[in-house]
Amino acid sequence: MVLSDQEVNYFINTVKSISAYDFSEYSEKSLKRRLQKILIDNNLDLIGLINKLKTNPNFLEKIVRDITVNTTELFRDPAIWQTLRYRVLPQFAQNRNINIWHAGCSTGQEVYSMLILLNELGLLDKAKIFASDLNTEALETAKKGTYKYRFNIGYLDNFDKVIKENPLNYDEYNDVAYEKYFKIDKISDTIIINDFLRKKPIFRQHDLVKGGNLYFAKFDLILCRNVIIYFKYSLQNKVFKLFHDHLYTNGSLVLGMHETMLGEITSRFEKKGQVYRKR
Repeated sequence: MVLSDQEVNYFINTVKSISAYDFSEYSEKSLKRRLQKILIDNNLDLIGLINKLKTNPNFLEKIVRDITVNTTELFRDPAIWQTLRYRVLPQFAQNRNINIWHAGCSTGQEVYSMLILLNELGLLDKAKIFASDLNTEALETAKKGTYKYRFNIGYLDNFDKVIKENPLNYDEYNDVAYEKYFKIDKISDTIIINDFLRKKPIFRQHDLVKGGNLYFAKFDLILCRNVIIYFKYSLQNKVFKLFHDHLYTNGSLVLGMHETMLGEITSRFEKKGQVYRKR
């Protein structure tokens, strides 16, 4: 089933007219791909989908969740976490408080990765962790901190690369037990994040399309990884301006491995790899 641009726009306009959600500045390519999968999964054509959206608010919320869900994992892309460990987070060691915002946190593995890293660096007590996403179901999963074990067995390799190994000194090895941070239950096929980490973040629903800073705070570090890749250029720049306005001077924004900043906004940041430091 291949949707035309006109059909995708019909879907966007319908959702916008019956709800607070606006997908008009999402990438057409990724939105079309996800919408086609939704039609197949629900055994509907576009007219059937539209009619059901109009008459069933719960179905509408489900479709929004299906469109906005993003995959994530503990210490995804270890190279970025090594940069955070050795180059970014040490800059905040003398701060009285460290404010960190995970924008588009999905199911929360990135948030718990940050908490683990902060604890290893002795910075957890002074850190305030804020995490937001549009997808309410993903946020509920994040709050619970319980994930599939066998599906996510690669988590442990990532953990080892970031927490146990030092890429700057291969002779150094930190024998940190997994149990320090999560319980692995192979029988129930779960990884359960320990309570002292789960209680730390403040999770909130937030729509980056609408902008605004729901925490009324400024941040030392913002992570928005593998989110803006789904936005059009105009929305990307709107979001970058939002982040710029709510970062402290010399604060850093971290993007995903395949994301980059373009246009005038780049002059307001100093780029090193995937880390953008506010000038």
